Amino acid sequence: MRTLCLLIIIVATSSAHNFLDIVKNYVHSSGKEGKFTNNRYDFIIVGAGSAGSVLANRLSENKRWRILLLEAGYMPNFLNRIPIFVGYFQLTGFNWGYNVEPQKNACLGMINHQCAWPRGRGLGGTSILNYMIHTRGNKFDYDRWASLGNVGWSYADVLPYFKKSEKFNVPGIKNSSYHNENGYLCVEHVPYHTELATAFLNAGQELGYKIVDYNGQDQKGFSYIQANIGNGMRCSAATAYLEPINRPNLDIITGARVTKILIDANKQAYGVEYVKDNVWKKVTCSKEILLSAGTIDSAKLLMLSGIGPKEHLEELDIPVIQDSKVGYSMYEHVGFLGLTFMVNQSVSLLQSKLILNPSTLLEYVLYKDGPLSIPGGAEALAFMSTKYAPDERPDVELLFVSGSLHSDNGQVLRKALRLSDDLYDTVYKPIEEQDAWSIWPIVQYPRSVGRLTLQSKDPFEPPKMDPNFFSHPADVEIILEGVKYAINISRTKAFQAYGSRLHDLKIPGCEQFEFASDDYWRCAIKHLPSMMNHEIGTVKMGPPTDTFAVVDPQLRVYGIKALRVVDASIMPAMPTGHVNAGIFMIGEKAADMIKETWKSVL
Repeated sequence: MRTLCLLIIIVATSSAHNFLDIVKNYVHSSGKEGKFTNNRYDFIIVGAGSAGSVLANRLSENKRWRILLLEAGYMPNFLNRIPIFVGYFQLTGFNWGYNVEPQKNACLGMINHQCAWPRGRGLGGTSILNYMIHTRGNKFDYDRWASLGNVGWSYADVLPYFKKSEKFNVPGIKNSSYHNENGYLCVEHVPYHTELATAFLNAGQELGYKIVDYNGQDQKGFSYIQANIGNGMRCSAATAYLEPINRPNLDIITGARVTKILIDANKQAYGVEYVKDNVWKKVTCSKEILLSAGTIDSAKLLMLSGIGPKEHLEELDIPVIQDSKVGYSMYEHVGFLGLTFMVNQSVSLLQSKLILNPSTLLEYVLYKDGPLSIPGGAEALAFMSTKYAPDERPDVELLFVSGSLHSDNGQVLRKALRLSDDLYDTVYKPIEEQDAWSIWPIVQYPRSVGRLTLQSKDPFEPPKMDPNFFSHPADVEIILEGVKYAINISRTKAFQAYGSRLHDLKIPGCEQFEFASDDYWRCAIKHLPSMMNHEIGTVKMGPPTDTFAVVDPQLRVYGIKALRVVDASIMPAMPTGHVNAGIFMIGEKAADMIKETWKSVL
């Protein structure tokens, strides 16, 4: 029955979006060398994620320029476009499969105390397996970037690029000051909402909060998520920026894993080395190398190429070309997964009721609507300020999920999150097939800072990622305040109409504390943190006076000519919310900066 249902989805989806046509439209050089000889590329882009896809599109608008886009992964299949399946793709080859180093203060309920850090490997990058939540951040986030010496990155500077990127279509929100309907990137509400998601918004109003457009003037308040979804289907970076174009001056090579940036004796980048089909290749360009491999792999590639901390590179016998603080200043939004609220009505998302339900399947196949259009159960959010907020920006996000870690009977989420058997079997197995909902409280401005290093100079070995989660106690305390807000939300009339009650089985390792006491929650937070795939900062942007800056405000690598980094790794401080919208903005802004640099050069 399950196989039949999946076949129905595949056939219907492929008929609506002809797979072969998509391939023809934009992966026109996948599986072969480029159409141009090595020395005839103007730009080489490494990585087809949210920023790399933007660069490929915008730079290829100049018909005189020849662009090469190299991507280690391949094109996802059409099941990836169905939002409810987000968790499944984190268990496939479309995920690099990275884990953080064993943690002392976090991930204690995960196998070997290691949280998973999913990163997309394919056309679209992490946008092929994230939860598609589109949040720009707060005005003051970008004004802070500018105040740190990053000229041109204030909110007034970046807002036009947020607008330029988006094809905004959210009912009831028509504000040209903040939104644009003519961009490439779909931004919509999920077409279907559960009763519980509506209850979440009603609960917010009951507590005195507004329903807001958090990408508009006011961020604090409650809202359905704005998502990168178009017609009920995932709108990844590749879907948005690569599928619509078929330009003869753009080559896209998939399955091409870049292992090194080539830099000459004058410290000028001139090409890259990559491996495809077990064959080592080199390709060169005349203008710039644009590194868009993401916070983890951009930093890794720089260090493998001799750009990084001198002592670290020398330890690994990597010739040092530029001593630089690559890998430092690494931050991540981290939250808490363990708040589960049971309800007495069949209103949540249970996998057994979705995947095997013919009416649900047909609703999606025919109309791209219904529960399958919900990205992994994430439906709504709230931005709030705790007593620790240092300024007017919200310092905690409450992400509403119309299910819990047990909702798939332990088939996907427990594996994707690396939950230990002891934790899952103790807390979640007893409530399998029971309706529940969750809130994930997430700290917005984490104080705990991590570092990324190389394990060896072997380009095929994963880097060493130590985020030092909760090394600063403030992060736990802010999440704890979010826990209290979430519990208050569950007690509103809106949720009591469903008999909401806090699931009270204790997390193993926290049994010594009274359930729901502050000390219990502190312990639980350290056992069940949520990773948000929002790591930033390993190639920090900053002025020359910033000793930790790796790139300047034009995103040019200090000390190296013809090399820029364009992705989340350059973010000098964490924005509020989710970072993917900001990465699209960075790609759009970088494309204009590059065009300005070369406008007088043919």
